Amino acid sequence: MSSRSRLILALEFLLLCVGLPTVIIVYRLAAEMLLFLWAAALYCGIVYRLKFHRGWGEVWRWGEVNWANLRVILPRFVLVAAAMVAFLYFYDPGRMLYLPREKAGFMLILFVAYPLLSALPQEFIFCTFFFARYQLFFPAQWAIVGASAVVFAYAHVLFINPVAPTLSFVGGLIFASTYAKTRSLALVTIEHALYGNFLFFIGLGWYFYGGRG
Repeated sequence: MSSRSRLILALEFLLLCVGLPTVIIVYRLAAEMLLFLWAAALYCGIVYRLKFHRGWGEVWRWGEVNWANLRVILPRFVLVAAAMVAFLYFYDPGRMLYLPREKAGFMLILFVAYPLLSALPQEFIFCTFFFARYQLFFPAQWAIVGASAVVFAYAHVLFINPVAPTLSFVGGLIFASTYAKTRSLALVTIEHALYGNFLFFIGLGWYFYGGRG
């Protein structure tokens, strides 16, 4: 890759991973989060289609949704889920099970909508696209996993509380690690949806739709 191409790629990285979240943070645009998310996903999708696409089978890799991978993912989820419950119990117990208690109907809609409208585009951007597009800057697996987690966490600073980016960094490490091993958008989206839906169920989701802390 030429120096000019590397510079353009670096500028794209800064604009997409730093500039866009910063604009949302500075101008308090969290309410339009889904609009920005899908606009970014559309851009990433176009670039990915032009530069890297070799068939949807290579993107989804449904074959990686198997017991060998799930027996790693599910026990880890149980441990992290228990930690999230403990954290909420001590940090903000009043929000425990807020959705099932107060908005059960909305919670059911959210459980269906979240994987498709939020988890999927996020994992396409921060895993499928990020790993293919920016591998040049982070050639070691640990480096690109860490970089993905950092930009994923920074994208959640827009909620203006310490909980969202902190939990997102941990989640970003988990999701990026899964993707690094499997290169499966299907598996990492399922894993993200599992954590996201549980997070909303127990009450931590408040910090991911405008909660201040």
